[in-house]
Amino acid sequence: MDQSSKPLVSVVTPAYNGEKFLRECIDSVLAQTHQNFEYIILNNASTDATLDIAEEYSRRDSRVRVFSNDRLLPIIANHNKAFGLMSADSKYCKVVSADDWIYPECLEKMVGLAETYPSAGIIGAYQLSGGNDIWYVRNVGLPYSQSIVAGHDICRAHLLGMQRVLGNPTSVLYRADLIRENPEFFPNATQEADISACLQHLRHSDFGFVHQILAHERIHHNRATTLSLQTNAYVSAEISDCQKYGDFYLSRIEKKERIEELLDQYYDYLSVSAFKLKDKTFWNYHITRLQDLGYQLDRVKLATGISKKLVDLALNPKITAKMIVNRIHSYSTLKKIPIYPEN
Repeated sequence: MDQSSKPLVSVVTPAYNGEKFLRECIDSVLAQTHQNFEYIILNNASTDATLDIAEEYSRRDSRVRVFSNDRLLPIIANHNKAFGLMSADSKYCKVVSADDWIYPECLEKMVGLAETYPSAGIIGAYQLSGGNDIWYVRNVGLPYSQSIVAGHDICRAHLLGMQRVLGNPTSVLYRADLIRENPEFFPNATQEADISACLQHLRHSDFGFVHQILAHERIHHNRATTLSLQTNAYVSAEISDCQKYGDFYLSRIEKKERIEELLDQYYDYLSVSAFKLKDKTFWNYHITRLQDLGYQLDRVKLATGISKKLVDLALNPKITAKMIVNRIHSYSTLKKIPIYPEN
């Protein structure tokens, strides 16, 4: 089939100070076997060579279109602006983060599945994630024989914690008409807004899945994903999503019980964090996050959780000794342990 007769895909890379990996990212897009695409790179007021690299490629390939912000936008706002730059003729949209890359068959496989199942609004795939010596495959869980799932079913499974296959932007393909429905396709400002977008738009469409590793996600210190992992932002995002979208997918009792379960997980995490010398910034973040969700920090619940952890440590001396060794350096540099957050 002639490439021009295939569906047009808008590939989007919102980039901020991405000079270290941007060439690898762009090269992976240009190497796609599905060649009918436009490539939009939105430079978010970078202070390194990001813009120069992007413009260099645009001079070589007319499909590469480069835009640049005069001022730095928050990460989600920058993504939403990039979505707004898509061609009106695009049928699909593929995000590729500036420090990620996609395999040559990525667009071909995802578009092929989307064309086979027109009801699919979002297409996922396996993704290789990691860095240095730690690597793993994300989005595992669907039976190999299952390539299409009702949107309601996959979102219900996600909210109940039974499935984790919705993926992040680099590992999914969006149907362009879903993006055009709302000027803010990512519906909130959290780092996990991509999952919220899936929950919002799969109410009326299905979820497709290609059982092949099609994307590579690089995890490193400066990445937003790493920050989310360090602060355990995912559990608070799950609570928020359950509050906003639970009524579409869960019964009233299921929604209530799931939120309570997630809050227990949140406080369990905070209780463990009390022994890890987290600073005031960490605690202020979580106090504010709880307030955003409609809760005040429950100091009694936190103290109870800390007490349980103390008992666990007392009953497991090997774990206690290991923790002490790991924290010696921190003990020597910090003046106090922030067991309780300060006002």
